[in-house]
Amino acid sequence: MIAMFWNAFIIALREIRRNLTRAFLTVLGVVIGVAAVVTMVTLGRGATESVKAQISNLGSNLLVLRPGQGWGPSAAPLFSRVDVDMIRNQVPGIKAISPMSNTNVQAIYQEEARTTDIQGVYPEYFQIANWAVGTGRFFDEKELNEGAPVAVIGETIKKELFNGEDPIGKRVRLLNTAVTVVGVTAVKGQGGWGDDLDDNILIPITTLQQRLNGQMFKQNVNQIMISAEDGYPTDGVIADINSLMRERRKLPRSVANNFSVTDTRQIADAVSSSTQVMTSLLGAVAGVSLLVGGIGIMNIMLVSVTERTREIGIRMAIGARAREVMLQFLVEAVTLSCVGGLCGIALAYGLCVSLAKVVGAPFLFDPKINMVAFLFSAAIGILFGFMPARRAAGLDPIEALRHE
Repeated sequence: MIAMFWNAFIIALREIRRNLTRAFLTVLGVVIGVAAVVTMVTLGRGATESVKAQISNLGSNLLVLRPGQGWGPSAAPLFSRVDVDMIRNQVPGIKAISPMSNTNVQAIYQEEARTTDIQGVYPEYFQIANWAVGTGRFFDEKELNEGAPVAVIGETIKKELFNGEDPIGKRVRLLNTAVTVVGVTAVKGQGGWGDDLDDNILIPITTLQQRLNGQMFKQNVNQIMISAEDGYPTDGVIADINSLMRERRKLPRSVANNFSVTDTRQIADAVSSSTQVMTSLLGAVAGVSLLVGGIGIMNIMLVSVTERTREIGIRMAIGARAREVMLQFLVEAVTLSCVGGLCGIALAYGLCVSLAKVVGAPFLFDPKINMVAFLFSAAIGILFGFMPARRAAGLDPIEALRHE
């Protein structure tokens, strides 16, 4: 049996080599189909992992308490630092918590200026949001309590304002207040929504309230960032926060929450799921071109059977059985589709390496999808090569010998 397959394979290679141009045009559809499927799925997988990594950059086990529902602007009342203290003291499973107040002002250093986001936070925020020190240090509890004019800047601010100069110890003017740069955060890059996570200035929230907003005792915390303890169910933490905040805001049972608690892991899962669905759809669309390639193989094999009818008749006349003729044409069709599959995988590799840089997604080589695409191309050869092979096997030897 092996010898029969090997012999059929050698004959198939000989026939392909005899009509190289036609063979190339025949497998072109399979090449494009396999390349499209592998490229779409590989880039889609890279994009999914990239989005998940960017969202995880926001913080570990991160819960965000915001006024209103969703992420858009809301007329719901903001929070206060008392809310932060109450959540810290009454809700179990919380590892770290920090209020966050934002304002957008111009940061000025000598002749350089840049309008950026100023975030007032607790020192715990650096742990919550997975910030690491690039150079210098973070501000501490003592500076928070004193409302000290200190700041930690992002890498983008360092580049735009200081032009290669060491920013540690330098003073940056924010409105009418000068703050001293005590540290630079390590580079985080792009966030899950395409924003630059390094384009901000972090200062103690007391400094922002006293020196920039002048609203020390008002309810002006835009959002509360919460890190849940590892292994503690976040659903329980969210339920407790909802219950506590409803009580503090004196909301009747018939009134919906005027705040929301968002679990970033749920966002990452939702985004990942959406990306995977899109990848599957694109892969399915690309798979259609594989079927078109299979139809091309079937057409050429039918032409080949017609052209080689006399040869088939001679083989049968000297003793070849119908199943051997059928195997010969089937092996030829599968060989064509497998060659197309291998060329498609090689083309997909080059496309993925090139396009991954363009779309900003990592290139994650997946042997499984490459193997599936190759086996699918072989299956296409069997499926679309069967009818021509069967026609060749069904020829009458006498009629075949009379064929001109």
